[in-house]
Amino acid sequence: MDNAGYVTLTRQSGLLKEMQAVANNLANMSTTGFQREATLFAEVIERLPVEGGSLSMADARVRATQFSQGGMMRTGGSYDLAIEGPGFFQIDTPNGPRLTRDGAFLRNADGEMATADGNRVLDAGGAPIFLPPTAAKIEISSDGTVTADGAPVASIGLFTVADVGTLRREGGVMFIPEAGLLPVFDATVHQGFLEGSSVSPVSEITRMIEVQRAYEAGQALLEREDERIRGVVRTLGQPK
Repeated sequence: MDNAGYVTLTRQSGLLKEMQAVANNLANMSTTGFQREATLFAEVIERLPVEGGSLSMADARVRATQFSQGGMMRTGGSYDLAIEGPGFFQIDTPNGPRLTRDGAFLRNADGEMATADGNRVLDAGGAPIFLPPTAAKIEISSDGTVTADGAPVASIGLFTVADVGTLRREGGVMFIPEAGLLPVFDATVHQGFLEGSSVSPVSEITRMIEVQRAYEAGQALLEREDERIRGVVRTLGQPK
């Protein structure tokens, strides 16, 4: 295979990864708190064993999350929470603290606020949020203050990191913080709402068509290159 073939194959590999990211976005366009993913392409220069020679190829190893505000969906649930503005809820998992914008919470058997997977929601101080079992009414104000029958019992913790680009995705809507957490004070908590996915179906389908056409063009180029090389071999192999 000559250089044109190698360059095209690296491009095809990157387009395949981008198609996978687009497909994952479309599959999660109804997932609460899901943040859209994108593929980042980079140029890789390969040195060739000739004087002044080099080969430029494409690489798409990184899938970056594009954090943006999703639409608000009214549910009326006492433990359904949505964040308007920056920040994340902090969740206590067996593998350590995680951040998420998925606020579909509930009260577990121990009276603590938790996710559907059983992971506890943490307050502003990093402690579990206990809800009195005898409380008839749980209210959560816009600043995250939790009251049970009018008495304050906890404060929902909202956090972020210095650079959200360093967050590593885990399990679809969970993120692993690589650096220290910072409190968020300029966000609003909405009780009885959930934040929808930030994926735009129209944009994703448009991008899927573009990637598919680019992949088909690359495949056609590989086929033409293969035919060209075969023609050269046939010509050189003919008896003189």
